[in-house]
Amino acid sequence: MSEPTTNAPMQGMYADWFLDYASYVILERAVPHIDDGLKPVQRRILHSLKEKDDGRFNKVANIIGHTMQYHPHGDQAIGDALVNMGQKGLVVDTQGNWGNILTGDNAAAPRYIEVRLSKFANEVLFNPKTTVWAASYDGRNKEPVTLPVKFPLLLAHGAEGIAVGLACKILPHNFNELIDACIAALKKEDFEIYPDFPQGGTADVSEYNDGLRGGRVRVRARIEKLKTKELVIREIPFGTTAGSLCDSIQKASDQGKVKIVKIEDCTAENVEIRVHLPPGTDPDQAIQALYAFSDCEVSISPNACVIEDNQPKFLGVSEILRRSARQTRELLRQELEIRLHELDEKWHFSSLEKIFIEKRIYRRIEECETWQAVLDEIWKGLKPYLRLLRREVTDDDIVRLTEIKIKRISKYDSFKADEYLRGLEDQIAETKRNLKQLTKYAIKWYEGLRQRYGKDWPRRTELATFERVAAKEVVIANDTLYVNRKDGFAGWGLKRDEAVCKCSRMDDIIAFSRDGNMRVVKIADKVFIGKDNLLVNVFRKEEPKVYNMIYVDGRGGKVMAKRFQVSGVTREKLYDLTRGTPGTRVLWLSEHDSEEDANIIVRVHLKPALRLRNLQIDLNFTEIGLKGRSTQGNLITKHLVDRVSRIPKAEQDEIVRKRK
Repeated sequence: MSEPTTNAPMQGMYADWFLDYASYVILERAVPHIDDGLKPVQRRILHSLKEKDDGRFNKVANIIGHTMQYHPHGDQAIGDALVNMGQKGLVVDTQGNWGNILTGDNAAAPRYIEVRLSKFANEVLFNPKTTVWAASYDGRNKEPVTLPVKFPLLLAHGAEGIAVGLACKILPHNFNELIDACIAALKKEDFEIYPDFPQGGTADVSEYNDGLRGGRVRVRARIEKLKTKELVIREIPFGTTAGSLCDSIQKASDQGKVKIVKIEDCTAENVEIRVHLPPGTDPDQAIQALYAFSDCEVSISPNACVIEDNQPKFLGVSEILRRSARQTRELLRQELEIRLHELDEKWHFSSLEKIFIEKRIYRRIEECETWQAVLDEIWKGLKPYLRLLRREVTDDDIVRLTEIKIKRISKYDSFKADEYLRGLEDQIAETKRNLKQLTKYAIKWYEGLRQRYGKDWPRRTELATFERVAAKEVVIANDTLYVNRKDGFAGWGLKRDEAVCKCSRMDDIIAFSRDGNMRVVKIADKVFIGKDNLLVNVFRKEEPKVYNMIYVDGRGGKVMAKRFQVSGVTREKLYDLTRGTPGTRVLWLSEHDSEEDANIIVRVHLKPALRLRNLQIDLNFTEIGLKGRSTQGNLITKHLVDRVSRIPKAEQDEIVRKRK
């Protein structure tokens, strides 16, 4: 009998694996790093481009293959990331068909398109002397942990990614505005930055919330009134394409929310979508309807999330920019210190070389027979002049002197050597001055960056504040509401039944039945509203009507009158407008647009009865207070009622005159 196999608990295994996977997706795929604003695949692509950079274009297929030695994923992920960067056009120059963000067209195959680093990328993204390196995933190569980026590239490019239980959405910002904000941050001044989308359009950023969760940016297409019957869309919202925008407009038209004749997509290099309107249509109302019911207006929810200290953190775009500005100043400091060290070394050896040649120390070694003797003679020759140097002379310096070629010694020009040393001294002094005034130097560096590249990045998205379009205010009422009272159905599709009024497909239906019940339902092609209805109409809670009602409370009960309005309701819920006594019956129900219109007089006709002399009661609804739908009403009579009729207008006026 074999012994049982000991296995790890399944629950523990899955818990560990899930956490490992979630961490991997967050750190290595979906969320950019705060230091350089790049996801790992983007960083590896740029590193590969730098390794192959010779100023000429490279096939994208070659770059993908080169990147795969650093990136553990397949060529598809690398290719998609490279195309995405190429379409943004900031850090890479492209050649060939790279697709179109306006039409949504895909790029050509990697073997047909070419790419190289832009001048901006070479200036801002790379410096091997300030880069921290790590082994690649297979240990065969070295790759940067992060690139020493001296610019808020994350905010210029934007970023979007979905991880396990985590999402990132950072919107793109304007190049020049980012530089201005960096300068303000270094000066410790207040600043504000807002998104700028490559598709253009108009954006309301009043609820941007610094790019954090809970914020919102509303973006609208730019629509022009070309003629009275034609609209032209010139710019589209971020995240849409001309094709998807046309589809959304056509869908809204099919649903009866927007009335158009046809739509033409003429988009090529620039967006041009022509929307033809039917005769008699108000173009301003049509534009508002497009904003309300199509993708001509979209709402974007940012969620600024970055990797810092190997953990995801939620930071506002202002804080991300401040950290980028501080990092840029630190990187510039490191570069200045490296440059100062290199200049000092050049000055030291040039001075040493000048002494070695001008003082003819090289002649002292002509008779030396051993290497040590050569070194000793040079040391002896230099000893009187060591105080002229800025640092101690090392054995390595002596060895370098022995490597000077005779040709250089024979053509040595003291005047040029002095000029060269003075130039080095000026550069050293300038570098030291920049180090002492580091913030000022960083600001000047940013200004130079803007001067060289800023003209290529004007703001494309106009910032404005606009009110949200109320859909029910702009929807076109181009349908008719029909009702089938016998079967208890209503809708725009019952065209053989009784027509009630014009309606839109966003309206609600209100129905009052003879037993005193009321319900509100969403309009549809055909919807059940209950049988035996006295009144059916379109219901708009923002335009409350006034209702006059007379009902008999139960069989042979009291006759009650009420005047009420209907405001907030729950769809499909049945509301009892009476006391709820079985056998209740509504004798009179009228609907009015305002309280003044509801001031009518009706005549209640009583059934003849013993000792009943007056068989008519004139009821003036003005004398009944306007209340909510739940009010039970005022007592009119306890006698049996035959019918209720409305008094003609002339007779009403006479009754009012006599009462006065």
